[in-house]
This record gives sequence, C-alpha cells and structure tokens, in this order.
Amino acid sequence: MRYLCMLYAEPGRLEALTGSEYESMAAEARAYLDEIEKSGHLISAERLQRVDTATSVRIRDGKPTITDGPFVEAKEHLGGFVLIEARDLNEALQLATRIPPARLGGVEVRPVWQAEHAR
Repeated sequence: MRYLCMLYAEPGRLEALTGSEYESMAAEARAYLDEIEKSGHLISAERLQRVDTATSVRIRDGKPTITDGPFVEAKEHLGGFVLIEARDLNEALQLATRIPPARLGGVEVRPVWQAEHAR
C-alpha cells in the first residue's frame, strides 16, 4: 500500500540552521532516501518551495477563487513529501520516524487512495 508522508515545519526553521547543520541534515536525508530506494519503499520524494510561493484555488457556488498563499491557516506549513510503499501502516510509521527533517516539525502519514478503491 502507498503512504504519503507529508513534512510540516514552522516557517524559518530550516533557514535558521547553520550551514553545517543544514549540510548535515541534507546528507542524512539523501542517505535515508538512498536506503529506502534500495529497499523498494521509495516511490517519490520532493521538497516544496517556500509557502509564500503557494497559490490556492477554491470553488464555491461553482465559481473559482484564486488567492496567493497557502490553502489553510496554520503555524506549520507543508514543506515536502515522501511517497512510500509499505506493507501496512506500522511499517509506514517506522519508515516515517526516520525522516531527518521530522526533527524540524512533524510528519503526517496518510494512506493513498488508490484507483482500485474508488470503484
């Protein structure tokens, strides 16, 4: 089953790291992704641009509204994701606890609604 691990952190936490702290975490993250790719768990992983580059789309009464900024008001913002394949939620959670940037915020793990479930 596929699980989306969404990485949340307060704005500025990553930028507040020193150069060596950032490089250390980046190296750790690359090693983690290499490891789960080799084990067959990694499907995709991406870091998102800053939240101030977000644009939100809402449809109300059939009319679209487009606004600058994130979709929801929150203290922490979505900064990236790791899409994994895991046997079950327990294995997905074990993999998610090892995502290095989780130390800057939190990781929400959610099963992906796969096409066969929609029928």
